[in-house]
Amino acid sequence: MAEKLGSGDGFPQMNLPLVGGGSIDLPSDLKTNYSVILFYRGHW
Repeated sequence: MAEKLGSGDGFPQMNLPLVGGGSIDLPSDLKTNYSVILFYRGHW
């Protein structure tokens, strides 16, 4: 398990698959300097 982010830490680079196909690279694909990212695990 990765360590938690602390105040002032940069968001780690990651590539996530999208539900409808394709993927997104975080944080490089974000269009602003400030964003809120919510991870929802869905139904298991």
